[in-house]
Amino acid sequence: MPPTLERQALLGDPQLAGVELCRAYSDLVDRWLAELYEVEVDRVDGVALVAVGGYGRSELSPESDIDLLLLHDGIGPIGEIAERIWYPIWDAGLKLGHAVRTPKEALRLAADDLDTATSMLSLRPVAGDRALAEDVASKSRTLWAKRAKRWLAELSRSVKQRHAVAGEVAFLLEPDLKDGRGGLRDVHAIRWAEAARTVMLEGDDAGLAEAYDTILSARVELHRRTGRRGDRLVLEEQDGVADALGYPSADELMRAVSSAARRIAWTSDEVWDRVDSSLAGPLRSRLVRDREVAPGVVLRDGIVELHRFADPGADPLLGLRVAVAAATHATRIERRTLNRLAGEAPALGDPWPDGARSLLVELLLAGQPAIAVIESLDQRGIWVRVLPEWARVRCRSQRNAYHTFTVDRHLCQAAVNAAALAERVDRPDLLVVGALLHDIGKGEPGDHTEAGIELVGRIGPRMGFPPADVTVLQELVRHHLLLADVAVRRDLSDPGTIERVASQVRSLSTLRLLAALTEADSLATGPAAWNRWKAELVGELVDRVAHVLGGGEPSEVTTTDRFPSEAQRARMGEGRRVIEASGDDLLVIAEDRPGMFSRVAGALALNGLDVLEAAAHSDDAGMAIETFRVQSAFGSVIPWERVVTDIEKALEGKLALHARLEERARIYRRDRIPALAPDPPSVLVDNDISTVATVIEVKAPDAVGVLYKITRAIAELDLDLRSAKVQTLGAEVIDSFYVCDRSGGKVTDPNHLVELERAILHALAG
Repeated sequence: MPPTLERQALLGDPQLAGVELCRAYSDLVDRWLAELYEVEVDRVDGVALVAVGGYGRSELSPESDIDLLLLHDGIGPIGEIAERIWYPIWDAGLKLGHAVRTPKEALRLAADDLDTATSMLSLRPVAGDRALAEDVASKSRTLWAKRAKRWLAELSRSVKQRHAVAGEVAFLLEPDLKDGRGGLRDVHAIRWAEAARTVMLEGDDAGLAEAYDTILSARVELHRRTGRRGDRLVLEEQDGVADALGYPSADELMRAVSSAARRIAWTSDEVWDRVDSSLAGPLRSRLVRDREVAPGVVLRDGIVELHRFADPGADPLLGLRVAVAAATHATRIERRTLNRLAGEAPALGDPWPDGARSLLVELLLAGQPAIAVIESLDQRGIWVRVLPEWARVRCRSQRNAYHTFTVDRHLCQAAVNAAALAERVDRPDLLVVGALLHDIGKGEPGDHTEAGIELVGRIGPRMGFPPADVTVLQELVRHHLLLADVAVRRDLSDPGTIERVASQVRSLSTLRLLAALTEADSLATGPAAWNRWKAELVGELVDRVAHVLGGGEPSEVTTTDRFPSEAQRARMGEGRRVIEASGDDLLVIAEDRPGMFSRVAGALALNGLDVLEAAAHSDDAGMAIETFRVQSAFGSVIPWERVVTDIEKALEGKLALHARLEERARIYRRDRIPALAPDPPSVLVDNDISTVATVIEVKAPDAVGVLYKITRAIAELDLDLRSAKVQTLGAEVIDSFYVCDRSGGKVTDPNHLVELERAILHALAG
């Protein structure tokens, strides 16, 4: 009988997890299949049922396929025998990967196909002719070793291709535990390579086994909880997996997963670098001559090593010199050198010795190769001797959809991004160090910016920066979000906005540093954090603030920047409706009436268009002009003809916007992460930010028609909407609106403001 009840009991046993559960489940399936085979198959000689792949390794995860191969000698009704085995497995509702082959066919495929060859390496008899199965297993391993050079080259290529598709396990918000870089498949690939020739160094095996158990345990619990295939540890499952495995929180689970994946990825990178080097043969050695690249540091066969007479214990700068050499030559540090540095190199101390700060800056300015070098130092506990505060951010997850990486990887990526922008600033050293430290406070309780300012106040002097430079580094931490937030949430044509930023930044030099840091930080955050639109806005803000810091007036705006322009005012004077669209931009001129903005916003939402930025103006003749910059949720091409038609209907009151948007909201789900439910809607009113208007900032869960609902509520209170900035961060929108009362002034009546907040919150709740 199918082991349905036994399987349910096994998978429901909270005492079993990870490798133990996989082996217990594999044993259960083994017993069942052996009994099934004995009942259904009369003849034993010349037929063998064998497990391959993950099942062959006795690592059957709850939702994994049961990979089986039916070997036969070509005699007898093998098709009938196969059906007697396969159908009961399918009837039991289990997932089956199956094949029927003669030994000759199996070995021929294993000689030509990488996937078949690797699956056969774990071939294990389950039932039937054991001698036949073991003979095929032995010949498979021999064939694999015989063709080692070919298979190692193919494996190396496949590992790189897989990493490019699946991404990181250690640093991503929702990692692919199997195929990602640092996942289970990387360990499998190393084991396969090891079956061909020795590729691991002393100590690698034990470290891999421990890390593998951590990742496998998370995968098993993910399968057990969801009851479906899939190896991506999504956010909504992380709390449950953490609880099942005994972690105090999802953050601690993801820290353990990250640490394990980093160990696997680092070992994997080293293994495949050595394999690639060996496959290249002696030609590589002849092309790269051994030479001293720094005091006590040599480049041998393209790898950085310590000179045999170097003394890490007596030379505290040696570790940083090794790191700089590896990064600037885009190579790795030889393992024995890392081990010597780990065992002998002292901490840099407080203050750092002369020359240490320059070496750190040189390392960071080396760009992308610095990340792998820092990772190697971190794997051996060397990096925390350079920066002890790193221990608090190491593998720290940022559980929001806006961030792609863990805190430590984000800081490294921001620093190397900043290195690429070093020519834009007066002090590249402050830029890259500031980028490395801008979020260092995320390892501390409380506000990470305030904590970071305090930490940098200690780290900067330790590194040897003079007080004035430490102050600049602290300013970079304090204002690292300033330019991005203002650019996307404030009206840049408002003199008050520019005055406020200029008063905070205070110098052109700091402004240039912040501009470069903003771009580097955003690029290191995630795909939603930096785009052409945001880059243009930040650039415009920086230009305007630079003008003020250079002695200009914030009100000095060029004619081309002023809204409405002279040409637009002339078109308004014609007194006729205009709806024009080009690229991502929409222009609407129409009779001024309450709710005009919300009607246009509603028509755009009906067509799947998100508003990024908008401006509005009305004249004394009863005409209004509105401009919108939009992006499509469904592709780069916007069907403007259909959109314009819907806008016409909305302006004429011939489109049931509210009903249509409600209907659309029911059938359309935003691509967001349910586990990260945003906070309830909130409304902030500020009469100090702008010199000409009241600013309303609304935070709310992202949903269809949010902008329509907010602006409709504003219109119902008889307020003029001058401009809007709209931003989506993961599952939340942060929208800013500049409004005036009917007289053209700020909204100062406290009761009116209370009603405004009530109206917006009610609209969003509905």
